[in-house]
Amino acid sequence: MNRPEEIRTVLTETTTWFVVGLRDNPSRDAYDIASLLQSRGKHIVPIHPRAEMVHGEQGYATIAEAVAAVGPPDVVDVFVRSDLAGGIADEAIAAGARAVWFQFGVIDDDAAQRVTDAGITMVMDRCPAVEFPRLLSE
Repeated sequence: MNRPEEIRTVLTETTTWFVVGLRDNPSRDAYDIASLLQSRGKHIVPIHPRAEMVHGEQGYATIAEAVAAVGPPDVVDVFVRSDLAGGIADEAIAAGARAVWFQFGVIDDDAAQRVTDAGITMVMDRCPAVEFPRLLSE
């Protein structure tokens, strides 16, 4: 987990990022990271119970609803408390995600193991805003 070559692959070889916890609130980190992802050519899909439109993209209340509408995600990017992250990881596995990314401070070792055991790339306690410049400048 968190191997630089895997993180680089997630950043460069994926397109569709489901951003769990993203809502139309500029004061939240998810809002800024979603904008960064868009600027890097990623298609973001907001996942939040409010199902708000964010950065011009339709939001969905659940991962399953988003999969039904837009297809499976390449990455499920998780901006929720650690105690909720395991359920999101399980939904990401069921959705056929290629990678699961837990943002800074989101830590669940059991969930990370389930993701890895499913053959899915797991990134935990990292942020694309830090990893893009660090890994892509090498």
